[in-house]
Amino acid sequence: MANRVWRNARLATMAGEGIGVIADGLVAAADGRIAYVGPAASAPAFPGAEVIDCEGRWITPGLIDCHTHLVHGGNRAGEFAARLEGASYEEIARAGGGIVSTMRATRAASEAELISQSLPRLDALLAEGITTVEIKSGYGLSLDDETKMLRAARALGCERDVRIATTFLGAHAVPPEFAGNADGYVDALVDHMLPAVAESGLADAIDAFCEGIGFTPAQTERVFAAAAAHGLPVKLHAEQLSPLGGASLAARHGALSADHLEHATDDDVAAMREARTVAVLLPGAYYFMRETKLPPIAALRAAGVPIALATDCNPGTSPLTSPLLVLNMAATLFRLTVVEALRGMTINAARALGLADEIGSLEVGKSCDLAIWSIEDPAELVYRIGFNPLHSRIRNGR
Repeated sequence: MANRVWRNARLATMAGEGIGVIADGLVAAADGRIAYVGPAASAPAFPGAEVIDCEGRWITPGLIDCHTHLVHGGNRAGEFAARLEGASYEEIARAGGGIVSTMRATRAASEAELISQSLPRLDALLAEGITTVEIKSGYGLSLDDETKMLRAARALGCERDVRIATTFLGAHAVPPEFAGNADGYVDALVDHMLPAVAESGLADAIDAFCEGIGFTPAQTERVFAAAAAHGLPVKLHAEQLSPLGGASLAARHGALSADHLEHATDDDVAAMREARTVAVLLPGAYYFMRETKLPPIAALRAAGVPIALATDCNPGTSPLTSPLLVLNMAATLFRLTVVEALRGMTINAARALGLADEIGSLEVGKSCDLAIWSIEDPAELVYRIGFNPLHSRIRNGR
C-alpha cells in the first residue's frame, strides 16, 4: 500500500556503493516512509495513491547538513573586516572577540528573538534541498543560555517541516566569568550543565572544541566521560588549527564524527577507521579562514573513513547557508569526486548523526525525505556555482 507515488524519475539512491542510479525509477511512500523504490517496471500497483509525474527529473535523498551553529545572536562582520586587515582568528579571540563576542549577543537575545533570527538561515538551507539539520548550542556558555539555544533549535523544527538534531556544545569556549580558569568551567560543565541538559532531553549528542584556544584533550576527555555517563553520543571539533590528537581521542570514545581535521595525522585516520568515526569536512570554514593546509583527504579515502560534508553555518568562520556551494567547494578545494561529494551530504552525513538507519538514502523503510532536481546529470549539483535547480523538497512523504 502507498498513498503517494513519484514516477517517471531518475533516482540516485545512495544505497550501497556509488550513487545508486536507477534510470527509470519510481518511489512510493506510505505513512511518511518509503514503501517502494526501484525500477518502474518492477513496481507493484498502488491503487488509490496520488501519482506525481516527475517528468524525467532526478530524485536524491533529502540533503543533510550535519554540522551547523545555526542558532545564534548577532553577526561578526566587523571581525571579518579585521581579518582582511591582517588580524588572525586567534588574535581576535584572545582580544575578546570570536566565540565570546557571539556569546554576548546570544545571551542578550530572547528565545523568540533567536528563533526569528535563525529562521532566514534555516529557510536558505531548505531552499536547496536540506531535510535534516544538526544545530549546536555553544554560544550561551551558561546553563540557562545553552538550554535557551537548544529550545530555540528544537522550535525551528516546529516552525518548518525539517528534522532537527540538537547537539550540546557547552565546551565551545571559556566564558568571561571563568576567565583564566578553564578547569573550573569544565567542573561546572560536567557536574551541573551537562547533567541538566541530559535530564531535559534537549540534546541528541555532545560536542566539544578541542583546540589551543578551546579545550585540552584532558578537559575534552572529561566532557566525553560525562556524556557517556548520561548515555549521550559524542562528536568533536578536532584538528582545525593544530594537531592535538583530538580525532584519535574522539575515536577512542566511539564518536559519531570528528569535524574539520585539517591537521589530522595518520594515527588519527587509523583510529577513526577502527572506530568507524565519520570525518566531517567543512570547506566553507576552510575557504572563509583562507586556510592552506588541506585535510588528509587521500589518507581518509585510502582508509575507507566515511567522509561527510556540512556548511558549518556560524557567524565567525563560515557564514554559509548554501549546501550546493559546499558540494562545489568540496570538489574544487578538497578534490572530492562527484560521488564522494553527493554521498557526503546524504548517507555519510546521516552516519555522522547516527541516523543512517532512518535517512540518507532511498531505501524501503526509511523516512521518505526527497529532493527532486531539474537536472540532466547529478554532477550538475556539484559543478554549478550560484545555481539552484531544486524542483521540490519532500519531507516525510509530503
